[in-house]
Amino acid sequence: MKFAGTDQYVATDDLTVAVNAAVALERPLLVKGEPGTGKTELARQVSLALGLPMIEWSIKSTTRAQQGLYEYDAVSRLRDSQLGDPRVEDVSNYIRKGKLWQAFDAPGKVVLLIDEIDKADIEFPNDLLQELDRMEFFVYETGETVSARHRPVVIITSNNEKELPDAFLRRCFFHYIRFPDMDTLRRIVEVHHPGIKPRLLQTALEQFFELRETPGLKKKPSTSEVLDWLKLLLAEDLSPEDLKADPSTALPRLHGALLKNEQDVHLFERLAFMARSGRR
Repeated sequence: MKFAGTDQYVATDDLTVAVNAAVALERPLLVKGEPGTGKTELARQVSLALGLPMIEWSIKSTTRAQQGLYEYDAVSRLRDSQLGDPRVEDVSNYIRKGKLWQAFDAPGKVVLLIDEIDKADIEFPNDLLQELDRMEFFVYETGETVSARHRPVVIITSNNEKELPDAFLRRCFFHYIRFPDMDTLRRIVEVHHPGIKPRLLQTALEQFFELRETPGLKKKPSTSEVLDWLKLLLAEDLSPEDLKADPSTALPRLHGALLKNEQDVHLFERLAFMARSGRR
């Protein structure tokens, strides 16, 4: 099984090497990068390219590692026992399979996405070390050991909001998705907006990179945001000449698709004010 990108996803050479190395080593692929650089979409496209089903586990701040294995619903069993339900005799009726169990129990190989692992508590990755390493876990309520029938392709994403434990990192193949350069971003845009006029695309990308590289930005716009911005430009049927920034604020047209907080908007307003003052 080799991943080389898809018609819907532009994968750089170093990214395809990372994916294929992780598959060959049978180790989880840990993908870091700015939000909006296509980490989650990568797992979906790997699933598509390799022809494998995908199981997605989206991590929240309250997610516990145990939930990925299974959960025992003791409350429902107690209630059913009070009602005389015969199902209480079999504890397995009250075991809810988690995403890891589903991946381990799948009839064929699957892609398992553990999305935004850095959202969870710092102990979360350590709690999954043995399960991801040995590809098995023990169910205390039933006394059974669940082993992976087929080792899944595990892709783990992180927005780098907190450091992950060294013991966890040792078990992963690591890749950082860098923000794409101009040529790569042009290829990405052409996948999502085929047929866009070259002059409009060139002018828009130049303006985007100039905005993104402005010193002092709290949140730099991402790949997903430039795609949204271009979609709006096309919907408004704007020309390259229409993209000139408002001289009173130095903000680009439809800047709400690119700048997502008031501090960055005020930054451009201050820059415009300083530029006007310097011309006096």
